[in-house]
Amino acid sequence: MLPTVSPAIILLAIAYLALVFYLSLRFERFRFGVEQFHTIVGKLGGWAIVVLTVAISYEVFARYFLRRPTEWAFDLSYILFGVLFMLAGPYALARNAHVRGDFLYRDWPVRRQAAFDLVLYIVFFFPGVLALVYAGWGFAQFSWMIKEHSSNSPNGPPLYHFKTLIPLVGAMLATQGAVEVARCILCLRTGDWPQRLSDVEETEKLILEEAQKQQGAA
Repeated sequence: MLPTVSPAIILLAIAYLALVFYLSLRFERFRFGVEQFHTIVGKLGGWAIVVLTVAISYEVFARYFLRRPTEWAFDLSYILFGVLFMLAGPYALARNAHVRGDFLYRDWPVRRQAAFDLVLYIVFFFPGVLALVYAGWGFAQFSWMIKEHSSNSPNGPPLYHFKTLIPLVGAMLATQGAVEVARCILCLRTGDWPQRLSDVEETEKLILEEAQKQQGAA
């Protein structure tokens, strides 16, 4: 079930992304703030792997040692893996951690890298992510309407909460994408990639370690 999107909603989405792009272009602190938010969300989502590991370990123990397999382990496993996978997307984009075939890219001049990235964001990234938001909103809306539960077990857990993550994560990806486009424009202007929050954190860490070494030597 796909939602009907009014022209007003489309214009509002365009205005939102334009505002994020403008603020990212003008203010480094805003770019860092967006990256910080997506980093926090990604790290919180990373705890799903701990819960997933405990749940699967218990299921193995219950199944093979107690001879009493659980009804909930399968549902919980794919739900948690989905949460982990979805929330990792904006985090990885904010940290520039997505895999790219850079055997050519890494040897290019910085401005050519920025121009190439800019084209890819406009031609591929935003159409795909906005399609994810559009379709995901329909899936989530329908799931809430029927109060969808998993059919994989007798007492399947509700799924509508988790399907809501699809459009939300799509919106976060689009927001971080607008920040990345601003970074490409700034790079084309200056000839250097603007710093990321992770770069700043790493620099601060190195400075702190150097200060501690000097203090210890004194």
